[in-house]
Amino acid sequence: MILDDHPLVRRALIDNLTAHLSRIHIAYEGACMSDALEVVSNSRCDCAILDLDLGDDRSPINNVEDLYASGVRILVVSALGDPAIVRSALAAGALGYISKQAEVDEFIRAVQATINGQQYMSREIASALLASADVAVELSERERTAMTLYASGLKMTSVARQMDVSVGTAQEYIKRVRAKYAKSGNPLSTKTELYQQARSEGMLP
Repeated sequence: MILDDHPLVRRALIDNLTAHLSRIHIAYEGACMSDALEVVSNSRCDCAILDLDLGDDRSPINNVEDLYASGVRILVVSALGDPAIVRSALAAGALGYISKQAEVDEFIRAVQATINGQQYMSREIASALLASADVAVELSERERTAMTLYASGLKMTSVARQMDVSVGTAQEYIKRVRAKYAKSGNPLSTKTELYQQARSEGMLP
């Protein structure tokens, strides 16, 4: 199964798969997650090759979670290499993660590993994760609480209410959190990025 919103990319992936792997069958190729999940529910699928950005309104991490829940082994092939996004995808159930810049041989190795239930990560992705892990971001207890509540989906007024502080103080906590991550080289400019980071660090399930 191949999920990517670019027809030319899907065609290239299919051509490489059929050229290097025998007895392969493409159960689905397209960019509609609901169609893909319907196929999975009605037929066997050993591996889903997934681009995180499908150009739709769905959360990329939710796409991983839904495929994982269906029992499919997931290999992410994406141009998105931010460590926080990679960690979130892996935490959501992806077995492998490689860059769209990967060589064909590495792509085939990653597919084979995923089909066999083995984890696989391209070298540049692994290096980026290691490098980012070396940069520790130290949050105060209040900053961490504010980040967890806000990233979980609460509005700022609700965050302030639960923390028993003013809205301005809650906003200041989030401002400090963003400043600290930006200083470490990992800017979190959107609420989605805060959520992904919180999940990758175990603050949220």
